[in-house]
Amino acid sequence: MPDPARTRADLAGLRPDLLSRYDDALPGARAAILARLLGALEREPLPGITTRHHHHGQTTINNTITYATADAEPFATDAHPTGDPAHIAEQLWPGTPLPAELAESVANLALARAAAITTTPRTLPAWEQSLVDGHPLHPCCRTRTGMTVADTLTYAPEHRTLIRLRRIKVPTDRWHGTARPLLYAHPWQAQRLLHHYPWLTDLGPTRPVRPLMSLRTVALPDGGPHIKTSVDIQMTSAVRTVSPAAVHNGPRLSALLTRMTADLPLDVLTETSAGAVITEHGPDRRLAHLTRTAPRTRPGETIVPMGVYATTPTLLAAGGDPYQIMKDLGTALFAPLARLLDRGIALEAHGQNTLIVLADGRPIRTVYRDLGGVRIHPHRLAQAGYDDPGLIGDLPTDDDNELRTKLAAAALTTVAAQTITALTRHYGADPTRLWAHVTAALQGTRDTHALTTEPLPLKATTAMRLATDPLTDIWTHQPNPMAT
Repeated sequence: MPDPARTRADLAGLRPDLLSRYDDALPGARAAILARLLGALEREPLPGITTRHHHHGQTTINNTITYATADAEPFATDAHPTGDPAHIAEQLWPGTPLPAELAESVANLALARAAAITTTPRTLPAWEQSLVDGHPLHPCCRTRTGMTVADTLTYAPEHRTLIRLRRIKVPTDRWHGTARPLLYAHPWQAQRLLHHYPWLTDLGPTRPVRPLMSLRTVALPDGGPHIKTSVDIQMTSAVRTVSPAAVHNGPRLSALLTRMTADLPLDVLTETSAGAVITEHGPDRRLAHLTRTAPRTRPGETIVPMGVYATTPTLLAAGGDPYQIMKDLGTALFAPLARLLDRGIALEAHGQNTLIVLADGRPIRTVYRDLGGVRIHPHRLAQAGYDDPGLIGDLPTDDDNELRTKLAAAALTTVAAQTITALTRHYGADPTRLWAHVTAALQGTRDTHALTTEPLPLKATTAMRLATDPLTDIWTHQPNPMAT
């Protein structure tokens, strides 16, 4: 697993031109990962944390680790704590994989910042590749466990790479899904798995494609579709494969969402086809892909992920008045999400899945992608006049709170809070007035009271990394800034 020293040693042979910039970026990368870890120490139900003392702007953990409480604030991009996050994790959780993962995250973040460019992107893939810092709250925001430094330079989107997928012919009796029996495999994955299954036929590479924010999802050129592939790589909290449930659910849920959002300023990128190779494991999540439509924009429009929008001062500045920006986001993003929730579907609208369309610098509508993390409420669907699409896996729920949690944790605790923090920092705006526009957008549904008064859920990502089952969601809660 790469760490800062090993990454530097590899760079000397692979990209010596990046060495000085990597060295310059390393202290800031270490501080950024540490700030995320301090946020976890401040907020999450972590094992081994017996005491938290707050005194005169300082927090002390277990009477041994002390830090400025302000450095643990969410999205504290201006925080510069000192110390080594891997060393702190080793003190608190010796013998776990977390210290090594944090060291890798520091190294990869420094490498990403060293390779960053300052030119303004012109296309959605270029905007996506411009985001170097990854998940804004997860201390493992840049882990690529299983990849070498050479792999990262070759395949990671922040290095503005072009790659070629492998086209693999699959016997029809070994294929599961709606796509024709032709697997589009990530080259990193193909070279590791093809030799296991001699009945698969490698038909050669695709045209060059551009990795998007998630690394394993690529955009075909000239507005072609996006293809989500499988890679046995742990990025942040999970190994990024395509499950049999996703193969089954994507086209069905896409058709339903197209109907349900027809009257909303919310476009869902439909998952048109999907498939998986059937191995001894059944439909194999390691050898699967799905295809989704690419977003369409009109002349004069710009489309960017919300994670990019909230971290790019030039985009925020183009919107003019910060309060108008939040009012526009209320109309274009938060209101349609609330209406769809009321009808029975909670989108996991975080900064990577949620794209915002801008015209003259102002948000006008939302584009959503990636249906694997949504939740649907069959009873609410029936009340709204929609048939149950017959989804499998963990997408269906009869629990109103689970439904709201899926939306609130992504759209409110993360996207809204990150954007408001950025507008406050950039403009000196009043966060209370900014949150008031979110409150206004959420009015008029059965979930309004809960969303605007109850504590907001936040996924405890570090606690999950330390848990016996890291895929089971663990939640903590934050005061709701909309509550009066």
